[in-house]
Amino acid sequence: MTTDSLLRIEGLTVGFNTEHGPVRVVEDVSFDLPAGHTLGLVGESGCGKSVTAQTIMRLLPSPPARIEAGRILFAGDDIAAASLKQMQKIRGDRIGMVFQEPMTSLNPTLRIGEQIAEPLRLHRGMRRAEAEARVIDVLKQVGIGNAERRLLQYPHELSGGLRQRVMIAMAIICKPQLLIADEPTTALDVTIQAQIMELLRGLQKELNLAVLLITHDLGMVAEMCETIAVMYAGRIVETGRTAEVFARPHHPYTFGLLNSSPRRAKKGQRLPSIPGIVPPPGARGTGCSFAARCPQALERCRIETPPLLPMGSDAAACWNPMP
Repeated sequence: MTTDSLLRIEGLTVGFNTEHGPVRVVEDVSFDLPAGHTLGLVGESGCGKSVTAQTIMRLLPSPPARIEAGRILFAGDDIAAASLKQMQKIRGDRIGMVFQEPMTSLNPTLRIGEQIAEPLRLHRGMRRAEAEARVIDVLKQVGIGNAERRLLQYPHELSGGLRQRVMIAMAIICKPQLLIADEPTTALDVTIQAQIMELLRGLQKELNLAVLLITHDLGMVAEMCETIAVMYAGRIVETGRTAEVFARPHHPYTFGLLNSSPRRAKKGQRLPSIPGIVPPPGARGTGCSFAARCPQALERCRIETPPLLPMGSDAAACWNPMP
């Protein structure tokens, strides 16, 4: 691990016990996130992004989920092997998380102020008055006006954008080192999405946060992330500096994602698409999981799984990379 590395995932493999037997959902995932930087973990729905995030936070119930292999190094400690008690001290304190649907993440029976203050009482032992003052400050910090009144409201009394700001306030209330944002703008309209991303960008700089941004929005990654890890069918298929990967993608899947982005299309132009769908866990077969959808697939691709190989300053898992 480099001296400034805060989070390093090494060979992470996560499986689930199902009625049809054990199934691997995430396989041999590795990436590195330095302190104060932002990494975008991107890919289609069903590729394993959220499972990776929830595994880092140790939120998946075990059973049925289990970490089969690998390490999750956070500030040098392997939290994949941490006890439940140790993780309870880390979650909400040193690592915060913003979920994609705040209405299902917030408790509908508790006032906003109580929910945001909970990490302060748990991790800082603050009394009610002291915690309330801190909550008001953080509500203002995340752009919620009339904070004194808002903290007395319930989630259903707030708009979707305000609820997501509340989720962000809860995630940063204890000033964490790492923020995991799992599709933080999915349920919001375009205008509010832009506001939330601007808020996250500002907080990242203000608090020197390391941010793991999980998204399928490549435009968002281009604006926010220094580095990118592209995920497909449970594996990382390409990783590197965002600008360099966008300028010259090596993996055909990355090329297909970028080529199908609306931001690159001219008005009235039909968008290219990647034929087929992501194979579900348990049906990925041997070799490269993208081979059935790849226009450049070789016979070797259908037999042998490619590892991440250095390609210039980036890395890609491909036997026949883009030139």
